Amino acid sequence: MERRAFMAGVGATGFVRPARASGGWYLPDEALPHERTFMQWPVSRAVYRDAVFLDMVQDAIADVANTIADFEPVAMLMEAGHAGAARRKLSGAVEIWDVPTEDLWARDSGPVFVTDGAGGLAVRPFNFNGWGGRQVNREDGRVVARVAERMGLPLLDNGLVGELGGLEHDGEGLVIAHESSWVNPNRNAGSRAEVEALILEPIGAERMIWAPGIAGQDVTDYHIDSLARFVGPGRVLIQLPEYDARDPWWRVPHEPHDILAAADLEMIVIPEPERPRVRSLDFVASYINSYLCNGAVIAAQFGDARTDAVAHETFEALYPEREVVMLNVDPIGEIGGGIHCATQQQPKV
Repeated sequence: MERRAFMAGVGATGFVRPARASGGWYLPDEALPHERTFMQWPVSRAVYRDAVFLDMVQDAIADVANTIADFEPVAMLMEAGHAGAARRKLSGAVEIWDVPTEDLWARDSGPVFVTDGAGGLAVRPFNFNGWGGRQVNREDGRVVARVAERMGLPLLDNGLVGELGGLEHDGEGLVIAHESSWVNPNRNAGSRAEVEALILEPIGAERMIWAPGIAGQDVTDYHIDSLARFVGPGRVLIQLPEYDARDPWWRVPHEPHDILAAADLEMIVIPEPERPRVRSLDFVASYINSYLCNGAVIAAQFGDARTDAVAHETFEALYPEREVVMLNVDPIGEIGGGIHCATQQQPKV
């Protein structure tokens, strides 16, 4: 079970976040222009025992890639032997790179690009280890180094182990995260202060707000990017469930909400779907797990007409300069993630 999925009204307007000045490597905000999006093609039968379901997951990933390719270039990573079958699902606008993969989680195992604000580009390894050794990652664990080699970019490794999906940053020096995903011996053995220093350095940030999270209840130890996302400096979009005494996860999202609100962040609350197409308790129905590409917001819809409409209206209000595209990606939700989990941006420098 993972981060699972109220909004009365949003008075948000569009905003443009400035690029950072030169003088040190940093991770640009996702809302800034991209050179391309990286994605990974899921193929591992050790991960996907059911071939029919694997085909459904590939269809969902192809739909995301083909949609993003209408707005910016997409590089789909896969071993070359899979390219023929994959091309039947992928549009001609999606470029295929011969970089072997096992699964689709480019946010976690894909390359994290940083810039120096003066035209330089480098890759920050987060040393993906299959979410603490929970999943095979012989190929996914090598994706970052292989992409960096192909692109001729330096690797700037400070030894941090984790996944970018476990962090949210506002592009202005603030990071939020769940402690359960980072200060955890299955990733990092140090104290919270030591792990925090390792996180802030590759992001190029100065300050961190921690929420406890919950360890051991899902593969990621509760990544934050399906619960809360920055939508501007000091502004957080968060998804909260309606009260359900039967749901052991009902209380879990409220603690981060209260911690972030107490830190004087503006909280914009959106509801989780009440009547999604998929009703299993471990299905991730997160509107928050969306992706900002050039000129668009790519988000999920879950078949609940009311909350799908609220989510669409919310994204339109938050990003009036972008087109909002909502896709049925239920197979990705069935395996614990969403569109943001499956994408990784290369910033334009």
